Amino acid sequence: MTDVGVWFVGARGNIATTAIVGALAIARGETATTGMVTERPPCETLDLPDVGDLTFAGHDIRNRSLRDAAERLEAGGGVPSNDTIEAVADELETIDERVCRGTALNCGPRVRELADGPPLEADRSVAEIVERLRDDYAAFRDRHDLDRVIVVNVASTEPELSNPKRYADRAAIERAIEADDRELPASSLYAYAALADGHPYANFTPSPGSSLGGLRELAVDEDVPHTGADGKTGESLVKAALAPMFAGRNLRVMSWEAHNVLGNTDGHVLEDDRNKAGKLASKGGILDGILPEIDHDRVRIDYTPSLGDWKTAWDYVHFEGFLETEMKMQFTWEGSDSALAAPLTLDLARLLSHADERGESGLQRHLASFFKAPVDVDEHDLSRQLDMLSEYVEERTGERPGEPLPSPEARTD
Repeated sequence: MTDVGVWFVGARGNIATTAIVGALAIARGETATTGMVTERPPCETLDLPDVGDLTFAGHDIRNRSLRDAAERLEAGGGVPSNDTIEAVADELETIDERVCRGTALNCGPRVRELADGPPLEADRSVAEIVERLRDDYAAFRDRHDLDRVIVVNVASTEPELSNPKRYADRAAIERAIEADDRELPASSLYAYAALADGHPYANFTPSPGSSLGGLRELAVDEDVPHTGADGKTGESLVKAALAPMFAGRNLRVMSWEAHNVLGNTDGHVLEDDRNKAGKLASKGGILDGILPEIDHDRVRIDYTPSLGDWKTAWDYVHFEGFLETEMKMQFTWEGSDSALAAPLTLDLARLLSHADERGESGLQRHLASFFKAPVDVDEHDLSRQLDMLSEYVEERTGERPGEPLPSPEARTD
């Protein structure tokens, strides 16, 4: 088994903190792996790094400790519990020493306000920022003698790029870096620094990340796997499962109204319409391919500070059936934002490690089920996306999902 490091961009944020606490608790036997896709069929048949063996580090623009971040989460929503935090407190302190100062370039004022000190761009050119990020990744890998480092972006949502086509090829990206183009967003600088040095990258946010054409070219050139964008964890997950039901039964959806309210830092950042635009696009785009004839599809996101790390979504579906009969469906989704997202980031780190070990480079389309807006994948039906993942596993193990595994003596791999 290989030694794998997970580098979180936004390491002291809610999702990364929950993922780190959860992985440490799993290693100690303090909690189960519920919520992890890689711990159930078909993915459990793959040869993946153990959750308890992952080594964590990251970038952030805040100075608070991981323990403080975890305690704030507990106070605001009860997850993780105080007992769990206490059980892993010493390890959190050790990981804190591996968190480096990050960049918030082109992330908008709401994100910059979160910084406890000057971010990297305050006294560096874009080229110098990238060099610092590359050095941080390399030092982490060398210091801990890791076989590979997986970079996972869970930082706050950035504003949409005005002209992403400017960065359509690798040469354009590299010219922009050398020319100190400060319109390049932090997520893409983190992605460039990772891909250029062979580190797999996952973008769990709606920010550009590795989706720019030049970065996709870079990933292919350097034989590095990457994936994204925007983790699908709550109301969007339900949409992706329910919308195909209406399509399959030939029920015409006239309107789908979705209203999301959430607290935490994510909600605060999304109060800025510039940051919110990308999130709305990824959430709203789910229905486009499943219900192309829908008349009205609207998503709202509102910040409700008292909710803490919890989020609530109310969806109203107005549809038409036989004899032009109008009917309706309503549902409410309530969940702990970070508890839903954190296990998926661990899944992605494990699956990207698996792909990298086997030389599977470029965009990992079979991971579409993890994302609201999977890059270069038009399929949004959740069941079909999960079939893509199952087919990937079957091709690599020769085992069909749901079939009993052969005995160890009978296996030849």
